[in-house]
Amino acid sequence: MAPDPEQLHGFAERYTEAWCSQDPARVAAHYAPDGSLTINEAAPSVGRAAITEAARSFTDMQVLMDDLRLDGEKVEYHWTLVGTNTGPGGTGKRVRISGFEEWTIGEDGLIAASLGHFDEAEYERQLEHGAGT
Repeated sequence: MAPDPEQLHGFAERYTEAWCSQDPARVAAHYAPDGSLTINEAAPSVGRAAITEAARSFTDMQVLMDDLRLDGEKVEYHWTLVGTNTGPGGTGKRVRISGFEEWTIGEDGLIAASLGHFDEAEYERQLEHGAGT
Protein backbone atom coordinates (compact mmCIF):
# COMPACT_ATOMS: atom_id res chain seq x y z
CA MET A 1 0.00 0.00 0.00
CA ALA A 2 1.30 3.47 -0.91
CA PRO A 3 2.35 5.64 2.05
CA ASP A 4 0.22 8.67 2.92
CA PRO A 5 2.05 11.69 1.41
CA GLU A 6 1.33 14.03 4.34
CA GLN A 7 2.44 11.50 6.97
CA LEU A 8 5.52 10.63 4.92
CA HIS A 9 6.51 14.28 4.58
CA GLY A 10 6.29 14.70 8.36
CA PHE A 11 8.38 11.55 8.80
CA ALA A 12 11.00 12.90 6.36
CA GLU A 13 11.16 16.19 8.30
CA ARG A 14 11.72 14.30 11.57
CA TYR A 15 14.37 12.13 9.85
CA THR A 16 16.15 15.29 8.68
CA GLU A 17 16.01 16.74 12.21
CA ALA A 18 17.46 13.48 13.57
CA TRP A 19 20.46 13.70 11.22
CA CYS A 20 21.02 17.29 12.42
CA SER A 21 20.75 16.38 16.12
CA GLN A 22 24.28 14.95 16.49
CA ASP A 23 22.57 11.93 18.08
CA PRO A 24 23.05 8.99 15.67
CA ALA A 25 20.62 6.83 17.66
CA ARG A 26 17.84 9.27 16.69
CA VAL A 27 18.60 8.55 13.03
CA ALA A 28 18.50 4.79 13.65
CA ALA A 29 15.14 5.12 15.43
CA HIS A 30 13.57 5.93 12.04
CA TYR A 31 14.48 2.44 10.84
CA ALA A 32 12.73 -0.82 11.64
CA PRO A 33 14.68 -2.84 14.25
CA ASP A 34 16.10 -4.99 11.44
CA GLY A 35 16.11 -2.20 8.85
CA SER A 36 19.05 -1.56 6.57
CA LEU A 37 20.99 1.39 5.20
CA THR A 38 23.08 0.77 2.09
CA ILE A 39 25.25 3.57 0.73
CA ASN A 40 26.59 3.46 -2.85
CA GLU A 41 26.72 -0.32 -3.19
CA ALA A 42 28.71 -0.74 0.06
CA ALA A 43 27.85 -3.50 2.50
CA PRO A 44 24.58 -2.62 4.21
CA SER A 45 24.36 -1.49 7.81
CA VAL A 46 21.67 -3.79 9.19
CA GLY A 47 19.87 -3.15 12.44
CA ARG A 48 19.69 -0.02 14.56
CA ALA A 49 23.11 -0.48 16.23
CA ALA A 50 24.86 -0.69 12.85
CA ILE A 51 22.88 2.26 11.47
CA THR A 52 23.81 4.28 14.57
CA GLU A 53 27.50 3.60 13.87
CA ALA A 54 27.10 4.54 10.19
CA ALA A 55 25.62 7.90 11.24
CA ARG A 56 28.59 8.83 13.52
CA SER A 57 30.97 10.17 10.83
CA PHE A 58 30.12 13.84 11.31
CA THR A 59 29.87 15.70 14.60
CA ASP A 60 28.56 19.00 13.21
CA MET A 61 26.59 17.59 10.31
CA GLN A 62 23.57 19.37 8.94
CA VAL A 63 21.28 17.60 6.51
CA LEU A 64 18.98 19.65 4.34
CA MET A 65 15.91 17.99 2.86
CA ASP A 66 15.93 19.07 -0.78
CA ASP A 67 12.91 17.09 -1.95
CA LEU A 68 10.66 14.14 -1.21
CA ARG A 69 9.39 12.33 -4.29
CA LEU A 70 6.55 9.83 -4.19
CA ASP A 71 5.46 7.56 -7.00
CA GLY A 72 3.07 4.93 -5.69
CA GLU A 73 5.09 2.91 -3.17
CA LYS A 74 8.40 4.35 -4.43
CA VAL A 75 9.83 7.02 -2.13
CA GLU A 76 12.95 9.12 -2.81
CA TYR A 77 14.35 11.37 -0.08
CA HIS A 78 16.72 13.95 -1.63
CA TRP A 79 19.24 15.65 0.66
CA THR A 80 22.33 17.82 0.94
CA LEU A 81 24.86 17.07 3.66
CA VAL A 82 27.07 19.84 5.04
CA GLY A 83 29.59 19.16 7.80
CA THR A 84 33.11 18.49 8.97
CA ASN A 85 34.43 14.93 8.85
CA THR A 86 35.60 14.60 12.45
CA GLY A 87 34.26 11.16 13.32
CA PRO A 88 36.40 8.03 13.70
CA GLY A 89 39.29 8.36 11.22
CA GLY A 90 38.01 11.79 10.20
CA THR A 91 40.01 14.20 8.05
CA GLY A 92 38.77 17.42 9.63
CA LYS A 93 37.72 18.70 6.19
CA ARG A 94 34.40 20.37 5.39
CA VAL A 95 32.15 18.62 2.92
CA ARG A 96 28.99 19.55 1.04
CA ILE A 97 27.47 16.78 -1.02
CA SER A 98 23.98 16.06 -2.35
CA GLY A 99 22.35 12.72 -2.93
CA PHE A 100 19.20 10.74 -2.35
CA GLU A 101 17.87 7.65 -0.63
CA GLU A 102 15.38 5.19 -2.05
CA TRP A 103 13.18 4.14 0.84
CA THR A 104 11.15 1.02 1.36
CA ILE A 105 8.69 1.85 4.12
CA GLY A 106 7.51 -1.06 6.25
CA GLU A 107 4.02 -1.64 7.54
CA ASP A 108 5.15 -0.13 10.86
CA GLY A 109 5.76 3.20 9.08
CA LEU A 110 9.55 2.97 9.56
CA ILE A 111 12.28 2.56 6.98
CA ALA A 112 12.72 -1.13 6.20
CA ALA A 113 15.48 -0.45 3.68
CA SER A 114 17.26 2.63 2.40
CA LEU A 115 19.49 2.67 -0.67
CA GLY A 116 21.62 5.82 -0.55
CA HIS A 117 23.29 7.37 -3.59
CA PHE A 118 25.78 10.23 -3.95
CA ASP A 119 28.89 11.12 -5.99
CA GLU A 120 31.49 9.14 -4.07
CA ALA A 121 34.44 10.48 -6.08
CA GLU A 122 33.46 14.07 -5.26
CA TYR A 123 32.95 13.15 -1.61
CA GLU A 124 36.43 11.59 -1.43
CA ARG A 125 37.90 14.69 -3.09
CA GLN A 126 36.24 16.90 -0.48
CA LEU A 127 37.47 14.69 2.37
CA GLU A 128 41.01 15.30 1.12
CA HIS A 129 40.78 18.94 0.05
CA GLY A 130 37.56 20.30 1.59
CA ALA A 131 34.38 21.57 -0.04
CA GLY A 132 34.67 24.40 -2.54
CA THR A 133 38.33 23.87 -3.33
